[in-house]
Amino acid sequence: MSISATQFSASISSTSSSFLSPTGFAVRTPTSAPLPRRNYGICLCVASPPTEQTAYKTKVSRNENMAKLQAGYLFPEIARRRSAHMLKYPDAKVISLGIGDTTEPIPEVITAAMAMRAHALSTIDGYSGYGAEQGDKKLRAAITSTYYRDLGIEEADVFVSDGAKCDISRLQLLFGSKVKMAAQDPSYPAYVDSSVIMGQTGLFDKDVEKYGNIEYMRCTYENGFFPDLSSMSRADIIFFCSPNNPTGAAASRDQLVKLVQFAKDNGSIIVYDSAYAMYISDDSPRSIFEIPGAKEVAIETSSFSKYAGFTGVRLGWTVVPKELLFSDGSPVAKDFNRIVCTCFNGASNVAQAGGLACLSSEGLKAMHDTVRFYKENTEIIVDTFTSLGFNVYGGKNAPYVWVHFPGRSSWEVFAEILEKAHIVTTPGSGFGPGGEGFVRVSAFGHRENVLEAAKRLKQLYK
Repeated sequence: MSISATQFSASISSTSSSFLSPTGFAVRTPTSAPLPRRNYGICLCVASPPTEQTAYKTKVSRNENMAKLQAGYLFPEIARRRSAHMLKYPDAKVISLGIGDTTEPIPEVITAAMAMRAHALSTIDGYSGYGAEQGDKKLRAAITSTYYRDLGIEEADVFVSDGAKCDISRLQLLFGSKVKMAAQDPSYPAYVDSSVIMGQTGLFDKDVEKYGNIEYMRCTYENGFFPDLSSMSRADIIFFCSPNNPTGAAASRDQLVKLVQFAKDNGSIIVYDSAYAMYISDDSPRSIFEIPGAKEVAIETSSFSKYAGFTGVRLGWTVVPKELLFSDGSPVAKDFNRIVCTCFNGASNVAQAGGLACLSSEGLKAMHDTVRFYKENTEIIVDTFTSLGFNVYGGKNAPYVWVHFPGRSSWEVFAEILEKAHIVTTPGSGFGPGGEGFVRVSAFGHRENVLEAAKRLKQLYK
């Protein structure tokens, strides 16, 4: 839009003694002097919308299996909601009983060994670079003698790693995309999500909250948290966690005998997660290899995370017996060894020094003391919910309490407890459709926080 020189002159001559020249500087003129008739070409500039920038894209197609994954991984999503809550209530003391992360200090007998090993790396004689991909020979021997004595497991069957969760993905890489897998429902999300990423599954069906081509082994309080094997279709790989995360249920010897026989009848391989075995208080098996014939159908993975507080140190192991064979007769351990050598350079030598200290007599006592502490926390949580009239499961053989809120959404209960009590839990539906109507409460916490949480929960649900 523009205005003529006449309009411009008239608009300022009667009211002002100065104006802006075309160059933008103020020019003083007598009020009585007429303005010269000049065409200054004054224009009003109107901003136009910025041109939309198109981001550069490569020609590499996305792994189509990533698009199948639903929302974010469970625990980062919980952390995100916790952070949002803390922004909303900056003065609230939020207590985290959600993610299964340990809170108590690592016993000094263990950290002292790691410190000594770390210091030795600064000396000529003590320095070492790459170690064996399978793990330190002494540590493998100590794991074998401590956890698998008289079970027919040999040092060569043990592969030391940077944690059981990492080994789950390496095992999926070993099995490839053509297998069909089965998992407990509910169960630790890494089993299903890694299966999806590998391309073993079909699309997600929102109506039933399940992926295609996965056998969901429903484990509920009605069936004692052990699946009805007679109603299961065949699966190549069976992921089974005992004591279970999230329900806290430990499979009995008779149940594991049935599971091993089911695997044999179907030619399946069991991946047995025993990461919470030290929490078992009754006579439930602590290893799948306590069951006759298991070495022919099972792999076991475990970790120091929940025994010694190694969630951040990262150290675990996987046992692949020499008796376990693929359908063509080749040893599974041989291929897993190749996966380890290709994808992994071995666990940290400092962490492995800590692992050796864990398995010393003093270290074992310290780990049992740590486990006992968390089990006492579990008793406080169980007693709290039981006194409020809730049906409570787990807790006896695991650091998790599985609380039933019948008829209610798990995420709704999660939000209620967070909003009204400032306590973080874990919604049961995050572990699979079988977890709907439950929340998981972790016993990993400082004692004063667990007691405070118990007080708040009693006020909320009294």
